[in-house]
Amino acid sequence: MDKYIAMRRYLVFLIFLIIINAGSAMAERLAIIAPVANIRSGPDSKSDILWKVEKYHPIFVIKKSDSWYFFRDFEDDRGWVHQTLVGNVPAVITKKDLCNIRSGPSTKDKILFSVEKGIPFKVLEHKGRWMHVEHTDGDRGWIFDALVW
Repeated sequence: MDKYIAMRRYLVFLIFLIIINAGSAMAERLAIIAPVANIRSGPDSKSDILWKVEKYHPIFVIKKSDSWYFFRDFEDDRGWVHQTLVGNVPAVITKKDLCNIRSGPSTKDKILFSVEKGIPFKVLEHKGRWMHVEHTDGDRGWIFDALVW
């Protein structure tokens, strides 16, 4: 009888793991690839536009409905975006009120410019905890990973 109970517990555990992994299979980090994307209240083009985001805005996909993605962003705002506006691009967005973009991957490097919270960037490369990033306008520089989502 003890073997039966142990086997049953093991099977329940395996089923639990399969369910957890199946749910996270859709969870995916993507980014907006269109110059501007409408974020909608539902999965169709007739739904209200809640807000707009610019290129490289990163999103975390929660679920998919036909050709639409339901997602959350760095502020935990949620909405729908059409799949043609999204791609698998490494991207980050600033999460602090003032972020310095530097000429190199160190606080000793020159500050090229500063940005406010909510500015998206494409990630070009990593060096330790630093990222070489590019804004949609072409401006490039290095940012520390604690400043972005």
